[in-house]
Amino acid sequence: MLDSTMIVERFLDTKLQVHPDVVRYIREQKDERLIDTIISGVPDDCVVVSLRHIPGLLPSRDGVRFLCDPEVEIISGRMGTSKPVGRVEDYIIYFADRYARLSGMIRGRCNPVPIEALKRNSRYKQEEFAVCGMVMEVRSTGNGHRMAEIEDSTGSVMALFNKDRPDFSEAERIVPDEVIGVRGSLSSEGNLIFADQIFRPDIPFSYAPYTSDRKGAAVLISDVHVGSDTFLDDEWNRFADWLSDSEVSYLLVAGDLVDGIGIYPDQDKELVIPNIYEQYDVLGTMLSDLPSHLKIILAPGNHDVVRGAEPQPVIPEKFRKNYSSNCLFVENPALVNLQGVRVLMYHGRSFDDLIGLMPGASYEKAYDVIPEMLKRRHLAPCYGKRTPIAADTVDRLIIDPIPEVVHTGHVHIYGISRYRNVLGINSGTWQSQTAFQKQMNIQPTPAVAISLDLTTLQPRVHDFMNDSPEPLVL
Repeated sequence: MLDSTMIVERFLDTKLQVHPDVVRYIREQKDERLIDTIISGVPDDCVVVSLRHIPGLLPSRDGVRFLCDPEVEIISGRMGTSKPVGRVEDYIIYFADRYARLSGMIRGRCNPVPIEALKRNSRYKQEEFAVCGMVMEVRSTGNGHRMAEIEDSTGSVMALFNKDRPDFSEAERIVPDEVIGVRGSLSSEGNLIFADQIFRPDIPFSYAPYTSDRKGAAVLISDVHVGSDTFLDDEWNRFADWLSDSEVSYLLVAGDLVDGIGIYPDQDKELVIPNIYEQYDVLGTMLSDLPSHLKIILAPGNHDVVRGAEPQPVIPEKFRKNYSSNCLFVENPALVNLQGVRVLMYHGRSFDDLIGLMPGASYEKAYDVIPEMLKRRHLAPCYGKRTPIAADTVDRLIIDPIPEVVHTGHVHIYGISRYRNVLGINSGTWQSQTAFQKQMNIQPTPAVAISLDLTTLQPRVHDFMNDSPEPLVL
């Protein structure tokens, strides 16, 4: 069994540090000879061994782009995609689709056996094996270990993750309803796996993003909250003037377009526009003042006038009468192609679940949760928590295909992360601190826009709180 600590020590013996992804790759390959092969091939000035130093691991891209692609294409999340909430039985189909697709991303890397086979064949008590399944339940033991019940289509089994194992931090972040693979050994009673390694659907080690072959820039924002008494009019006006002077082609808004009505108790006391139709009309007027060449893509959030269950449908037409033709309405989530760069827009309601379930996660650094979504290849892996999910014949919250960018909002605090060449952007808000945020001691980062150069995928932060930044020139 290849141990993470042993792999790291082998590199340290040659005065080389090693990236955790390289360690994971070597463990997945189960080939100790890879260590010497990699060490022998790194240049003399190398300090940290990364994935690019692995021989034969060539960059690969998910899908194909064509030069004739339109400037803006809604790949998924078009109007009418989301279906009405149906029968309870529909959830059987929904979770079967989730399991089939996510387990398919794992199987080739760990070669799992059916869980039922563990009870029928005694050889698994003597040799290492792997299983793949959906996490039914996860908890900590009295000794601080981690215990998870894993189920596939043939049965279920308990897996124990020892706190003294080097990879225990990954076990601490197992959440209910995610799909994982587990490699380990079977107890003598045959009812418990002593887990040694965790596999997740994950972003491939070799993933390489596409970039645009022509100049273009997108600006990413969210949580406008028109109608709230904390909406920042002056800051928005500075932002609008800046857009007029900048070389920006696209504006993406990831939900909570307006503050809504009746979202929480006594909300009416915090509204300057108490009419939901008027809230959307005012937003439409605000957007019509922006440059007409700007393609504006608008997705809903939990404050908008659509169902709370995800996927959320497009804003209904009766609320869109005051919007110009350059506004495109999409569902939540939606995958958008901008000049060959795919941006996955998701408002981010599942942050409320994942932050509470993962050690070290926080609203202040919600952008660090985006890599956890990417590891699981799912935007909202936990069912039955604070994020309502509507059943469908397919699970549209699965991250497939892999985007170049994941754009979220919801927490009102901006941040940027990058995981295996996928850029994560959590945009801020256009309202100041609310009464609820004061109670929760949440400090928002309002009036921030993040621009993205589509030729380089390099983000830039623009703060409009006290002044207007220089126009963006490509």
